[in-house]
Amino acid sequence: MARRTGFIWHERMMWHDCGPSIGTVPSRGLFQQGEHFENPETKRRLKNLMDAYGVTPMLVPIAFTPADESMLGRIHPPAYLNKVKALSDAGGGDAGEFAIVGAGSYEIAMMAPGGVLAAAEAVLDGDVDNAYVLSRPPGHHAEPEQGRGFCIFANTPIAIRELQARGAVNRVAVVDWDVHHGNGTEACFYDDPSVLTISLHQDGLYPADKGGTDACGAGGGTGFNINVPLPPGSGEGAYYHAMSEVVLPALEAFRPDMIFIACGYDGCSFDPLSAQILGSPHYRTMTQQVIDAADRLCAGKLVVCHEGGYSAVYVPFCGVAVIETLMGRETGIHDPFATMITDLPYQDLQPHQQAAVERAADAGLSALMLAMTENV
Repeated sequence: MARRTGFIWHERMMWHDCGPSIGTVPSRGLFQQGEHFENPETKRRLKNLMDAYGVTPMLVPIAFTPADESMLGRIHPPAYLNKVKALSDAGGGDAGEFAIVGAGSYEIAMMAPGGVLAAAEAVLDGDVDNAYVLSRPPGHHAEPEQGRGFCIFANTPIAIRELQARGAVNRVAVVDWDVHHGNGTEACFYDDPSVLTISLHQDGLYPADKGGTDACGAGGGTGFNINVPLPPGSGEGAYYHAMSEVVLPALEAFRPDMIFIACGYDGCSFDPLSAQILGSPHYRTMTQQVIDAADRLCAGKLVVCHEGGYSAVYVPFCGVAVIETLMGRETGIHDPFATMITDLPYQDLQPHQQAAVERAADAGLSALMLAMTENV
């Protein structure tokens, strides 16, 4: 079934500049200069691929404005916002762990949560059926009082809080399949029963001390945070098992008004920052699973927010697979690597991966079910 898929994009968001780096840290004259992993090319090449094959005109462009400081303040305290603004105005610096601010990054970073909000509004107003947000910098690692992991502002949590404050939504679910743990989103909603946060991530990758199955929320939010740490080397079998045994049952139990996907492609086989073996067909299938859940639970209200993914060669094919699935249309773009990846050994569910998913279900899903029973 063809759907109207909204699209958020602005070239200026690609101008966020992490500066000369060696992978994840500034070179600062101590090492040969290189390019930071969080650079525009993965996302710009996705947009270019869409333009070249006529996909972009199939989408519904959504106009948006940057978030203002009152909106940012729903998540981030003034001290942190002032710090980021001062660093940005001074030409750059560190807003936290692996969170580089470049010259002008404050204003650029305000665009990302503004784009997420506009996408969600368009979905809620019925202007589009779902939406894809292609923005920078990413946001799922940003905690209220500090940036982390290439993320400056918590883009999706900021938009969710704004929507809740307006009474547009009440219960919201965030499904995060970026390969790194969604620590920022978790921190923003850890004690809040109105937002279900689910993170599928490579166990012990980043942040190394976050993302355990024992982190199920606190206070009134106990049971509403679910972590699914997957072993390195996980592919189709492990991720599909996690979706069927944890993610989809959790969504069914929670019955959100709206679903957001924190869509990182750094779980792909070519990513330099992970050891997982996903390919574009896997992202396509997982997206369809969430679309089907959204259709059953919240009239299809779904927003996909582009997060990480650091293979400039392969991210565009994964992104197109997700966007095609949102549209319910094939565009004729062929992934030349798909068969090579899906034929990799150990794509099937391995016993240790099954055990990891079952531990996550026993801890997180069980806690959610108990919390939902107590809240009835």
